[in-house]
Amino acid sequence: MRPSFLTAFGGALFLLSRGVTAVVSVSTNITLISNRNQAIESDWTATYYSSRSPLILGNNGGASTGGFHAWGIDHPNTEIKHLTTGRTKLVTTAYGVGGKDVAVTIAMTDSILRTFELPSLREVKAARRKELGDWSALCSWKASGNQYFFLFGKQQGVQFLLRENKKTLELIKVRSFPVPFEASACAISEAYSVLYLSSESKDVYTFDLTESTHAPVLKKSFEADEDVTGLAVYYGNAKDEELLFVTHEAEISVYRGRANKTATIALGGYEDVEIQGPAIYQAPTRQYPSGFLTFALEADDTAGFGGISLEPVLRAVQTRANTRYDPRKSGNNGSGGACRQCSNNGYCSASGSCTCFLGFSGSKCQQHTCSNNCSGHGRCVGPDICQCNPGWGGLHCSFVVVTPEFETAAYGDDGDDPAIWIHPNKATPELSRIITTVKAGDAAGFGVFDLGGNMVQTISAGEPNNVDVIYGFDFQGRKVDLVVAACREDDTICLFEVAANGTLLNIQGGSHPVVDDFSVYGSCVYRSRRTGKQYIFVNEKSARYLQYELSVDAAGTLTVTLVRDFTGGSGGQVEGCVTDEDNGVIFIGEEPSALWKYPAEPDSTEPGVAIARVGDGRLHADVEGVTLVEGPSAQKGFIMVSTQGVSGYNIYRRAAPHEFVATFTIEGSGVVDSVSNTDGIAAVGTALGPRYPHGLLVVHDDANELAGGGTSAEASFKLISLAKVLGAEGLKELDLLADVDAAWDPRA
Repeated sequence: MRPSFLTAFGGALFLLSRGVTAVVSVSTNITLISNRNQAIESDWTATYYSSRSPLILGNNGGASTGGFHAWGIDHPNTEIKHLTTGRTKLVTTAYGVGGKDVAVTIAMTDSILRTFELPSLREVKAARRKELGDWSALCSWKASGNQYFFLFGKQQGVQFLLRENKKTLELIKVRSFPVPFEASACAISEAYSVLYLSSESKDVYTFDLTESTHAPVLKKSFEADEDVTGLAVYYGNAKDEELLFVTHEAEISVYRGRANKTATIALGGYEDVEIQGPAIYQAPTRQYPSGFLTFALEADDTAGFGGISLEPVLRAVQTRANTRYDPRKSGNNGSGGACRQCSNNGYCSASGSCTCFLGFSGSKCQQHTCSNNCSGHGRCVGPDICQCNPGWGGLHCSFVVVTPEFETAAYGDDGDDPAIWIHPNKATPELSRIITTVKAGDAAGFGVFDLGGNMVQTISAGEPNNVDVIYGFDFQGRKVDLVVAACREDDTICLFEVAANGTLLNIQGGSHPVVDDFSVYGSCVYRSRRTGKQYIFVNEKSARYLQYELSVDAAGTLTVTLVRDFTGGSGGQVEGCVTDEDNGVIFIGEEPSALWKYPAEPDSTEPGVAIARVGDGRLHADVEGVTLVEGPSAQKGFIMVSTQGVSGYNIYRRAAPHEFVATFTIEGSGVVDSVSNTDGIAAVGTALGPRYPHGLLVVHDDANELAGGGTSAEASFKLISLAKVLGAEGLKELDLLADVDAAWDPRA
């Protein structure tokens, strides 16, 4: 072993080894930026450089408080402004665009990119642009005087150009390109002209920053020691003094150059702290003469934003503080960028030809174009901007639009999944009930509602996620209906009896722990047509599935027995699932990747088959809830799956090869608001009275908009007649309702 020694310097501990680059250990305490008593659902930060009013910006992912906040760097705990634009993950800044400094953010609820002047935080409404998707990283880059933004989500990236137009600003697309993972962090290197990109893993990637309409080539740069939760770049006085800060759950790594780790920063001041989404302010302030690193944080007793002084870090890694750095002076050189010969809507080649931005065409990029020609259901009114015909909406006017009849009473701040319990008396199907979950918070448990959305009952449970119904189970000499969920609080399978009036009752043997080291998430149920046995599937985010047999022991208590343990999908996060008992299969939603089909019998070893994949032009991430609409035979009926990022629902035929039918989205009726960022879904084709003669669809709505404006802190679920969906004007020629069994009886 080579000799080494330890030395202390300025609060840092150096571990030196001859012939090996030293990695410095730095310990420093977190300064809280947000108010300790104001819990904020935080993910991402940005900084605004100003000699008068330097700012820290942080997102807010709350339902009713969603948007972003601004604080003065030298005045922690004193909020300057809170803008409620809707539940938000991302915010970034840019400088000198049409003479304006700006902040750009995107709301999860409506997928609208919004631009705000800085430091006033007044919105530039002309620059609004809708970009459907589930977005998770946002970075700004300036080149040749042009201001660009990169937006990343599930397996995709989009580049935008923000520019002046007619004395205001506009945001246009430059290119859209695939990314082989869900990016969760990005940062710009000026010294190396690359964009750093990472997912929630140890891998850090780069691609070259060039003004181009072609897809960039992604390369793996290095592997961090721990999973990456964020990236930020410190711009040095020289190329070799540029530093990359890589945040992990509870510490920060510092790299010099592109892969040379030089320091580890241990964070103190808070218990069980988790950080992500960092940003750097490297100009001097009164309290931080060498600059400040900020980040989103969650700890035992607070959630919001904090940061650390850069002074001890720079001293420890022996890097001169570059406090003269000014982002307004960056990216202004060069002769590239949009050119006049291409109508400023594309790049000029050396030969004089044009390569047009996305949404433009023609020899001089002078014409507007739209993806898929607005799917034949609208007209192109701007660069990749469609105006849809009545009854159509969503991506490129390709989604059928339906409206809800009712919504459930608002309840709980973290709703997730619904189930529909069909009343046993065929003379009174309108007495059926909707059962929903609240998966966290003080209201964690179940809500029971009638078919008009009125609350019938609430009952506490240990953070249930997905909910399903078992019909006609033999229990102590009688047939009972059961509600089943995976309860995350204590990693159990929890069960309740459904009373004759549709309310939930505790039952003997209603809670069962799963195997050790398994964190339950989603669940669904299956009764074998071959054996008559009842099963419960439980998954965790790792895509591991456990299949349990449900039975009753000699004491008359519900009991479960593990009969199968397998990995579903390709290893990405899973949640929603549904079984097709007539065909003996289970359909699994893998959030970032695909909809899968597996055999449901416990003795099966056959591999699963992806029946639809994210990126196939029809399925979009996140793949969330899955439900089955029964038909008059085992080959008739439909699978429906919610796609969270585009607030849509895909319909596939039940019979293999599971042909894609359509995508629909739910817009407001004028009485009931629209559905956005959807999660769970449940549907039955059984006639449930005069309101729902062809069945009912129930969906989760993430942003429960209030009639008077704003968003409720509590969730709701929307109720839609299935006839409105399958019998929509745009689908009538398919006669889909003929493949639905209005007399389906789950107890038969």
